[in-house]
Amino acid sequence: MFTEPDHDCDLCPRLHQFCSSNALAHPDWHNGPVHAFGDLDAKLLIVGLAPGLKGANLTGRPFTGDYAGDLLYATLLESGFAEGNYAKHKDDGLNLIDCRITNAVRCVPPQNKPIGAETKTCNDFLAREIAAMKNLKAILSLGTLSHGAVLSALGLKKSAFKFGHEAAHQTGSGVVLFNSYHCSRYNTNTGRLTEQMFSDVFVKIRAFIDT
Repeated sequence: MFTEPDHDCDLCPRLHQFCSSNALAHPDWHNGPVHAFGDLDAKLLIVGLAPGLKGANLTGRPFTGDYAGDLLYATLLESGFAEGNYAKHKDDGLNLIDCRITNAVRCVPPQNKPIGAETKTCNDFLAREIAAMKNLKAILSLGTLSHGAVLSALGLKKSAFKFGHEAAHQTGSGVVLFNSYHCSRYNTNTGRLTEQMFSDVFVKIRAFIDT
């Protein structure tokens, strides 16, 4: 049975210390491993990098409270993978439809950059999460780190599956791994990712899931 890490998880000492330091400075923030949002019986799993310092680390829900969440949830609502209103907090009443959102690394890292050992340690949670999703048809990795983490969780060689925006990879288990550039403000501000580019990925995912 899949279980999320405890709030006081200390498997990654650097991340645990960072969360503890943030808890002293901001005791009303979440400041711990951020659990996935959405049901395990969903057909789509979206995998991000890690909680944002003033986003999920504050609110306790993936992609909630920062720009990346603004774009992600607007796109999910547009593509029918969510319903309700997104109001940047976990009690806004937003519901996901056939969709679950998680992160490759569950705790916020300093400078938003987890190190390899932290990604590897947290990969066990991701692997068991994927295995528990019996209706899973598609995984969307947001960025190259997420892409690599998903491949590791599936026991696949990274060299055989090159990351590319809008790419779709057959994993051999019936689950298709889709790629998108991360919906961060940096990527949108530089033009690497536009709202239309992001929307196009979900159009492809919706078409695949509905077949």
